[in-house]
Amino acid sequence: MQIWVDADACPAVIKDILYRVADRVQMPVTLVANQLLRVPPSRFIRAVLVPAGADVADQEIVRLLEPGDLVVTGDIPLASDVLKKGGHALNPRGEFYTNDNIAQMLTMRAFMDELRGSGVDTGGPAAFSQSDRQHFANSLDRHLAKRKHG
Repeated sequence: MQIWVDADACPAVIKDILYRVADRVQMPVTLVANQLLRVPPSRFIRAVLVPAGADVADQEIVRLLEPGDLVVTGDIPLASDVLKKGGHALNPRGEFYTNDNIAQMLTMRAFMDELRGSGVDTGGPAAFSQSDRQHFANSLDRHLAKRKHG
């Protein structure tokens, strides 16, 4: 198993958690982005640079993903593709995308896109908080513990 990160929009504090986890559990963490990323020196951490373009990083993650891998992303369509390929998807706020919730999330995303397209100001996501960071770390730890023992 390895961890893939949709790194272009991933908060820096989440990347820092993932860097520490990579070395602690000796698990490969690969950040995929269309901009150059600086990552700490570690044999478990690497960055993959993809060409600029809509969904290029997402497509590369799905192409390289193996069943059982974990993808950290806030991108709901990418999470859906990850689940279809047998992977696990976790958003930076610590919520897992599942086969039970992904259809509803895709529908809500399409609805919000439609509202924005018609000029409605839907606001943005809430600011990333310390509790979001903690929830992510706890969800990641539980997932890794399950994989180790299961």
